[in-house]
Amino acid sequence: MTPALRRRLERLLERHHEVGLLLAQPDAADDPARFRELSREYAQTQELADAFAASEKNARELEHARAMLADPDLRELAREELAQLQAERERLDERLMSLLIPRDPLDDASLFLEVRAGTGGDEAALFAGDLLRMYLRYAERKGWRAQLLSTHEGEHGGYKEAVARIEGAGAYAALKFESGTHRVQRVPVTEASGRIHTSAATVAILPEMEAIADIELRDADLKIDTFRASGAGGQHVNKTDSAVRITHLPTGIVVECQDERSQHKNRARALSLLKARLLDQKRAQQTAEQAATRKLQVGTGDRSQRIRTYNFPQGRVTDHRINLTLHQLPQILDGDLDELTGALRREAHAEALAALGESA
Repeated sequence: MTPALRRRLERLLERHHEVGLLLAQPDAADDPARFRELSREYAQTQELADAFAASEKNARELEHARAMLADPDLRELAREELAQLQAERERLDERLMSLLIPRDPLDDASLFLEVRAGTGGDEAALFAGDLLRMYLRYAERKGWRAQLLSTHEGEHGGYKEAVARIEGAGAYAALKFESGTHRVQRVPVTEASGRIHTSAATVAILPEMEAIADIELRDADLKIDTFRASGAGGQHVNKTDSAVRITHLPTGIVVECQDERSQHKNRARALSLLKARLLDQKRAQQTAEQAATRKLQVGTGDRSQRIRTYNFPQGRVTDHRINLTLHQLPQILDGDLDELTGALRREAHAEALAALGESA
């Protein structure tokens, strides 16, 4: 552990102790809002305190096991114990280091998933449909709730554009690295000569905020239209103007929601999506310069970056940001994304630790 990381650990442990003392004060609950804030902070640092305590205990046990090596009668037992303790040490060190990384407050947020067909015509729309299904299957595997908000189907299947909302513990933390351009290489169904075509679709992952204080929506900046929802949904969707389309006039951003039967609910969901897009745009502007120097461009709003290629003839998926290739294309398209998302999170953790280690 570098000196900078050691200092950060010490500061966090001191703060944990300080917050514990504040919560123990007789008048701690007199201010409910502050009490909740302190309780949340204490819970977040408790995991770090527990990991540090386990690391210290492991260090003492390792020292004792090494001392046992000097006794011929205990040497064999000591070697076995050392092997177990050293393996545990690696796990504890990794856990402790990950807890030192500042936590993204949005990690537990619900999210909006946007998939759009890019270059490639009908094949791009079909690929966008494949990506949408992949993420919805992943959400299903994780036990998250997924809800399609709006879709614009391609002429021969798939989607020109689709927007879904995903809600569940850790959803944004797992999917926030998916934003960017996804490329597919395969032989289209309509290709008679068997030539491989390259098409693309873009993915945007936008966190949904319960309250976005720094994003103000003025009525004068909004153009709100209602229309009849299209697609499946029974007779009701064809008889009422329940779908809502909102245009943000200053930026030209257009959002719509047609999933709910209630126009009021669709309007609320569309406003939430609009706020998420505006916040994403604002965050992108603020972090673009910093992100230009990073290997893993996450959360920058840069949709032009080609992040991943799905090669059907070779059955492989390559993430270009971390040079990871997996020959598991069918499983991945069926929603088995854990290996990909885990590798991206580890890379992001490594970058964050490196930045912390270099800080004063």
